[in-house]
Amino acid sequence: MRDIKITDGEFYHIYNRGVDKRNIFSDQEDVDRFFQSMIEFNTLEPIRSIYENSFIKEKKSGKDNILVDFVAFSLVENHFHFILKQVSEKGIEKFMQRLGNGYTKYFNNKYKRTGSLFQGKYKAKHVDANNYLLHLSVYVNLNQKVHQLGHSVSKLHLYSSWEEYNGALNNKICKKDIILGQFNNNKEYVSFAEGSLKDILLRRTQEVGFINDLYME
Repeated sequence: MRDIKITDGEFYHIYNRGVDKRNIFSDQEDVDRFFQSMIEFNTLEPIRSIYENSFIKEKKSGKDNILVDFVAFSLVENHFHFILKQVSEKGIEKFMQRLGNGYTKYFNNKYKRTGSLFQGKYKAKHVDANNYLLHLSVYVNLNQKVHQLGHSVSKLHLYSSWEEYNGALNNKICKKDIILGQFNNNKEYVSFAEGSLKDILLRRTQEVGFINDLYME
């Protein structure tokens, strides 16, 4: 998986977890910092620190100035999932390197630790079929429910793109039309997602190996 060839215009499931399965988010500031890093580091421009970027009033934006398109994402206490479309040469590699290094530096400085925070290099799987993309969007959007973690993460607001997809939030982080354009409206997608989630949970219980192979947890 680590040697997978990543091609412009294709979709990829990108994910990683904390080394030794440790939490990568200890408080809300950590979650907010990681989410801000997802936005700030997705640029062709030379990267600065997030602190330095906060003083720059004018930032270039637009399709031609980013590395990747986000299709869906979820942050869980000890791991994350992205569905990304590469839109610039080596965009996924550059973005993930910036995100991983930048967040690890922040985390290590804050908690007075050294060494790797993530379990090796990020994992990547090519999403090579539309049906796979649709069901994967559910797995990512509702990942907390897939892992049935809702009861244990109430102290943190762990971001995911689910609220973008169900219409609760109207922001521009994800290219939702890639998925929602295949449905008549948000409600139809929500209904599809709820049905797909039931199937994922059932198969997770009965065929753990199958689910791990399909979604690469």
